[in-house]
Amino acid sequence: MRYQHLTDDCLATTIGDDGLTEEAFARVLMAAAPAHDRLCQLVESGRLPCLSAATREADELAPLAALAADWRARLDDVVVLGMGGSSLGGRTLYALSDRGFGPQGGGPRLHFLDNVDPDTMAGLLGALDLKHSGLIAISKSGGTAETLAQVLALLPELEAAVGRDGLPGQMVAITEPRPSPLKQIVERYGLPCFDHDPDISGRFSVFSVVGALPALVAGLDVAAFRRGAAEVLHATLAAKRVEDSEPAIGAALAIGLAQERGLTQSVMITYEDRLAPFGLWYRQLWAESLGKDGAGTTPIRARGTADHHSQLQLYLDGPRDKMFTLVMPATAGAGAALPADLAAAVGAGNLSGRALGDLLDAAARATADTLARHGRPIRRFRLETLDEAALGALQMHFMIETIVAADLLGVNAFDQPAVEEGKELARRYLDEAAE
Repeated sequence: MRYQHLTDDCLATTIGDDGLTEEAFARVLMAAAPAHDRLCQLVESGRLPCLSAATREADELAPLAALAADWRARLDDVVVLGMGGSSLGGRTLYALSDRGFGPQGGGPRLHFLDNVDPDTMAGLLGALDLKHSGLIAISKSGGTAETLAQVLALLPELEAAVGRDGLPGQMVAITEPRPSPLKQIVERYGLPCFDHDPDISGRFSVFSVVGALPALVAGLDVAAFRRGAAEVLHATLAAKRVEDSEPAIGAALAIGLAQERGLTQSVMITYEDRLAPFGLWYRQLWAESLGKDGAGTTPIRARGTADHHSQLQLYLDGPRDKMFTLVMPATAGAGAALPADLAAAVGAGNLSGRALGDLLDAAARATADTLARHGRPIRRFRLETLDEAALGALQMHFMIETIVAADLLGVNAFDQPAVEEGKELARRYLDEAAE
């Protein structure tokens, strides 16, 4: 496995009354066994393509890789247009390449536009040289209002910069192979288009073309990403007992703590800035998959060490209603050594000769141990390396964990019926404004 999943500090035997008793954990884990078996059966029968996408043949990536290689050679910027899972998966991968100062190893800068704020759009247009920019429009249905608005705002500007004949070389769409407004735009302008699998919902789409194309444009190793994910999937399918499946254990802990201890919030703290978008991806996955029929827990994304100085007081001394997940890459010794003489001279002797990674590692371990000592249920994900394979393994773990948790709660992990009411109302308001 690309990670260690350490869960002892979720149990009452370790942290006291706010943890799950061994009896309660055994009970909920046993209840997870049928859910785990059902998931395995669905994968093996080909009815969970969101997971099996990680095991597809590398040949599937060839057309994507060709387009990505062309864009990497010609373009300075690429704008990814999409909402929710159409954006968050690719953004999570892209963070491996770009720490916020431009991509390492060359290639275009990627910008993930996941809102319709007109001020942001104006700022983007003012910053880009559209003659050397590309657009990737992603909408599963092809009718997402925000994505269509983004396309309608940017496409004429791009056409003015490169001409109508230049559009197919600088804009591509990902959508379902059926009639839709986005599909009509594709056909009207002769744009390249890759099929979005109709059986994969957006928040589960990171292993499909939705995550692969932005990652390839960023120069990342998508085969390694899928390989890390496939390892977790194969381990899940090979588990003879539910207690041998790490994602099932995670689901049992999360649901057990919610049902037995009333923990209504799930806090994920990631250490390393490259994992910050991963926290956002997890937040959507957990919230939109489980929050139905009064069920679910509220996911909260936090960053270490930044949020030690803004949220940790609440976590340690506030309501006892949270489960904590800390994702902790191995950072000890990383970075240049801090000057020993200067550190000692200003009274910071404990930093003398240390590296930034030493402080990050110490802070992560200290926070985990302090939370446990305060009786707060906590689990740790330890990573020796943060790369494409490790990220793929983490994302596969949490997708499986979420699907098993939804089964335990008796809800459908793959729909979002309550969201449709707001979408319909927004359409009505737009119609009324046009009258």
